[in-house]
Amino acid sequence: MGSTRTVHLAVYDTLADWETGYTTAFLAQNGYTVRTVGPDREPVTTMGGLRVQPDLALAELRPEDSALLVLPGAGLWDAGDELAPFARTARAFLDAEVPVAAICGATAGLAREGLLDDRAHTSAVSFYLAATGYGGGARYVEADAVTDGGLITAGPTEPVALAREVFGLLGVYGPKKLDAWYRLFHGSDPSAYEVLEGEDEG
Repeated sequence: MGSTRTVHLAVYDTLADWETGYTTAFLAQNGYTVRTVGPDREPVTTMGGLRVQPDLALAELRPEDSALLVLPGAGLWDAGDELAPFARTARAFLDAEVPVAAICGATAGLAREGLLDDRAHTSAVSFYLAATGYGGGARYVEADAVTDGGLITAGPTEPVALAREVFGLLGVYGPKKLDAWYRLFHGSDPSAYEVLEGEDEG
C-alpha cells in the first residue's frame, strides 16, 4: 500500500448511485482526494440519471498512484463483458498490494475474474455469485461486508458497512470512532455523536 492520499472511484453507465456515497464523502472529509475513472474520458450516466465526467480513463490508471480502487455496482456488470476491464484492473491492484473495495454487481465481476476463489467474500446472496460459475463458493460469508487482505466486498444494501471496512483498512478512524461512525450511520444511534466529536484514540 502506497503513501498516496488519492482514491479512485470507478464510474460507468448504470452505476448504482447509493452504494459508494458514504465511502467517498467521508474519505474526502478526511484528507483524501477522490478521482473518478471511466472506461474512457467520455461522460457516463448513473442509474439515478446523474451525468459524471470521469477524471481519467481506465487505461491511464496505475496502482502505484492510488490508495484504493472502489468498484460500485451497475446493471452493466450482469449484462455482458463491458466492465470486465475494471475487474482485470482490480487484479492488477491486488497484485500490487493496493486495496480494492467492491459492492453489489462488482462482486460478480470479481468472481468472474477469479479474484474471489481464494478470498473470503460476500455479496447480495450466495446464489448470485454461484451463477457466475466461480470457484469460491466455499469462501462465501453471510455478512454485511467482508475484508480479506486488501479486498473488501459488500452487498447492495450495505453502503455503510462498505464504508466502515474501507475506513478501517485505510486507518481513517481509530477503533472507537469507527464503531461510533457505524452506529450513527447504520443504526441512527445518537450516543455515537459524543464519541465522534471527541479526540480519536487511533
